Amino acid sequence: MSARRKAERRGRWSEYLAAAYLLVKGYRILALRHKTKWGEVDIIARRGDLVALVEVKARLSRQMAVDAVSFESQRRIRAAGDVWLARQPDAARLSIRCDIVAIVPRRWPLHIKDAF
Repeated sequence: MSARRKAERRGRWSEYLAAAYLLVKGYRILALRHKTKWGEVDIIARRGDLVALVEVKARLSRQMAVDAVSFESQRRIRAAGDVWLARQPDAARLSIRCDIVAIVPRRWPLHIKDAF
C-alpha cells in the first residue's frame, strides 16, 4: 500500500474516532468532511446553539498535532464554515467556534476548544 493511501486511511480513521469522541461528549455530528470550493471542515458538530468546526490531526504528539494546523488551514476551515453557516435557517442564533481534536497513539483524543 502506498504511503499516500496509508495516510488517507489513517486520516479517515482519526476523523471517525474524533466524531465518536465528540458524540460521547454530547455533540451531534452534522457533517463529516464538509467540502466547499473555499475549503474543507473535517467535522461540523453541534451542541445546543454552539457549532464547532473541528479540524482533526493525527500525529505522534499533541503538540505536533496542534502545530500542524497552519494559518492557511485555519483560513480555509473558517471560509468553509462560513459557507455552511450561511445555508442554515437558524444561523442568526448560532455561535461558531473552531476546535482541534488531536489524535495521538495510545492516548485519549484531546479536544482543544476555541483553538483558533
